[in-house]
Amino acid sequence: MVTTLTGENVFGLKGELDLLVSKFLGEYGELALERVDGEEVEFNRISEALTSLPFLASKKMVVISRGSANKRFAEQIEEILNNLPETTDVILVEQKLDKRSGYYKYLKKATDFREYNQLDLNGLSRWLVGEAKAKGGNLIQRDAQYLAERVGLNQQLLSNELEKLLLYDTNVTRENIDLLSEATPQSTVFQLLEVAFAGNAKRALSIYEELRAQRVEPPQIVAMLAWQLHVLALIKTAGDRTAASISAEAKISPYVVQKSQRIAQNLSYLNLKSLILNLLEIDVRSKREALDVDDALQNYLLSLAI
Repeated sequence: MVTTLTGENVFGLKGELDLLVSKFLGEYGELALERVDGEEVEFNRISEALTSLPFLASKKMVVISRGSANKRFAEQIEEILNNLPETTDVILVEQKLDKRSGYYKYLKKATDFREYNQLDLNGLSRWLVGEAKAKGGNLIQRDAQYLAERVGLNQQLLSNELEKLLLYDTNVTRENIDLLSEATPQSTVFQLLEVAFAGNAKRALSIYEELRAQRVEPPQIVAMLAWQLHVLALIKTAGDRTAASISAEAKISPYVVQKSQRIAQNLSYLNLKSLILNLLEIDVRSKREALDVDDALQNYLLSLAI
């Protein structure tokens, strides 16, 4: 059997690989496993691993990472796999594959092809709820979404945070999420813009102070605000395109687009242009004169809340 594991969701891909390997070793033992990195070894080493007989076992498993990096292996993949001994199972691990290549097309057609894409906010929320339940805990959907929004969409990081929360209390609440986790600066900056545009100047300044307390420096805040304004500009100029379409063309997370659409729909082109120019002025002045950037940014936020 030949299995291909691919995709940018490293957490999901690694979890599946560990599961397959663990199951195989449970039946055939540690000596039945061989791992090869196609980027680090010659073709002959890969060929030897695939054609040699199992040692003290009836079957062997060969895990080949980044096989596509070995040009000869990629070019001869069909011939190689067609001549595999029946005693050998193969797992090909390719985080990124060129979908135009013959290598990709053959693996897609001829192997057990499993692709692990990054989960969006809804997918991560459902996954968190299921993980909490599997570990004997309880986490409701809206709090799972809040956790993902707060710490970011990295599945490995979310897994670590969930583990910590469940150790503290098996009933995961929003209060405990706030107590035990730190909001990422990027998600905090989005919240900063959101409350500022909603007219809540006091809360906007409070969030700014929280960012500074986390040692996020003013130039970093300027850069993150610029990125958020860039996203808003993309959405505003996209017309009636869907979030999925904007995301695919601009290569931005669908979750980011969906969240930003709420702000973009209440902004005029003129207002958005003014916001970009005013932030640019702060950035330029900070590099040319002795500007109190903290003070300038707080005044900038107050202007949004008017």
